[in-house]
Amino acid sequence: MDNLTENKIPILNIAWSRYAQLDEAAIKLSRPHYGLRRWIAILGVLAAIFAVLTATYPEKFPNIGREILKVLLILSPISASLLAAFFNKFYGSGSWLTMRAGAEEIKKDIYIFRTVLKDEPKRRIWLEKRLADIQRQVYRGLGGEMALDRYTGSLPPYYDRSNPESDPGFSDLGGDEYFSYRLQDQLAWHIGKVNRIQKERSRLQWYILIAGGAGSFLAAMGGAFSIWVAVTASIVAALIGWTELRNLEDTLKNYSKVVIELMILYDHWQNLELEERTQVETFRMVKATERILWNQNMEYIRSMRDALSDAELDEADLIDEVLKKSVESDALFKKKLRDSLVSHTDKTLREAEDTLVEAFDVALGSIAEEASSDLVQQELTAMAGAVSEVVENTINRASKLRSAIDEIASDYKDVEFNAETPAAELHEMMQRFPKTGEVKG
Repeated sequence: MDNLTENKIPILNIAWSRYAQLDEAAIKLSRPHYGLRRWIAILGVLAAIFAVLTATYPEKFPNIGREILKVLLILSPISASLLAAFFNKFYGSGSWLTMRAGAEEIKKDIYIFRTVLKDEPKRRIWLEKRLADIQRQVYRGLGGEMALDRYTGSLPPYYDRSNPESDPGFSDLGGDEYFSYRLQDQLAWHIGKVNRIQKERSRLQWYILIAGGAGSFLAAMGGAFSIWVAVTASIVAALIGWTELRNLEDTLKNYSKVVIELMILYDHWQNLELEERTQVETFRMVKATERILWNQNMEYIRSMRDALSDAELDEADLIDEVLKKSVESDALFKKKLRDSLVSHTDKTLREAEDTLVEAFDVALGSIAEEASSDLVQQELTAMAGAVSEVVENTINRASKLRSAIDEIASDYKDVEFNAETPAAELHEMMQRFPKTGEVKG
């Protein structure tokens, strides 16, 4: 590891290592968590597209195109179901949130160790006990399965030597140092996060409104266009489900509250004269900052667990729940989404439902019929006969080989082979071994 800091305290080195392990594991698990859910949503949209294309495929085009669409229509929902089952098995429990909670709690205690407890003789014992307690909590939270990779990066992670406001991680901190390394750093991070979440939420809402408007337009066009409303509806459902999974509303409110509280502490410290920045004021700032950050972390984890729990609902219930929450939180979103999407497309969706289900059934029946045709059955029979012949020949060859070896063993059972055994006798015995017919080399 790359550690060039001076006066390193061993327990601090251990604490940063445990933090880095849990932080890295949380990031590693969160990426496939969102990746799998993204693919599930995409496959749901593709299933609707393939269903519509199958139902509207022109008769004058080659039949091979229709068969390809049938296969894709069947594979899309099956693949989505398999991914959903895999997701629920390995990522549905939100184990990365448990690791994130453990990492943030260790980080909180590291800063308390370096500020409030910097003059306490027993602080090393305190931090060691806290690390043990936190690791046991994470272990229990993961259901008794805690697999962590060895961390090989620099300590502390995210330390930037070229940035004078980056925390080296090992020295005791005064008020101004803690203010710069921790409070100011977290305030800037949360402000940036709030801005990014706002942009992402606005972007997703625009996508939902555009897809809903497209559905209304297609419904109004009628005729062959009306069946494509199913595709726009599936896109809206996927976007709403993704918004719910990302838990943008609650996260935005949570982080905004942290920004306000940290800004109040920031202003108070900046307002103090140098002689007023006493140890008492420092400890108050540290305790208040760590309490705010820890409460925010717990609220974030709670809301994300709720979002994961809601994600276990079936698609229809999930959409109803998301629509309900969206209606309660955003009047404009309610009017445009409900009036443009629900009112104008509900009737068309009901009319298209039978057509889509029929297309799926026809595709599945066609594949099953082709599999049971005489030509396919003859090919399968021929393959079975060929396999049976190979197995029979192999057994006969093995039986002959065994008999020959047993005969050789019986004839030479009283012969002792050593360095003085004549070469002619050895050659005679080797000549009696059966030839396998295999090509050498």
